[in-house]
Amino acid sequence: MSARELAEPYPFVSTDDDATTAALLLAEHQLPALLVVDTDEQPYAIVPGSQLIGQLLPEYALEDPPLTAVLDDRCLDDVPERMAGLTVAEWLPRRRFWAPVVGPDAGVLQIAALMARAHSPLVAVVERDGDRAQLVGAVTAARLMERLIGGS
Repeated sequence: MSARELAEPYPFVSTDDDATTAALLLAEHQLPALLVVDTDEQPYAIVPGSQLIGQLLPEYALEDPPLTAVLDDRCLDDVPERMAGLTVAEWLPRRRFWAPVVGPDAGVLQIAALMARAHSPLVAVVERDGDRAQLVGAVTAARLMERLIGGS
């Protein structure tokens, strides 16, 4: 089975889009990761939701886990204000999450190996025609697992 057959439409945002809108997209569609494209709609990054949540936490919560057990959630009340006005590019973690990409003819083994190496819950499928490239969709870990174990 090829990437073209496994790929499904997957919502994406641009680096220039509003970060709050991107966060709502992730939440409303229960996405495992945010697929970010550049201004030419080419895959820019695939960022797991857990890493985006980390961007919303105060620094001390990440640096001192025992402290989070004794604090209440009021420190998160300002999350919407801190995100207001940020673009997706400004919200993304400093550590760059590259976008694992395959062509439409890639096989299951190639997709699975790339997904595992990249620690990414999805792989973008891009079709190239000369200098032009078009995002076909994405293969999610759930779709790939279904194929690997023979689910529904």
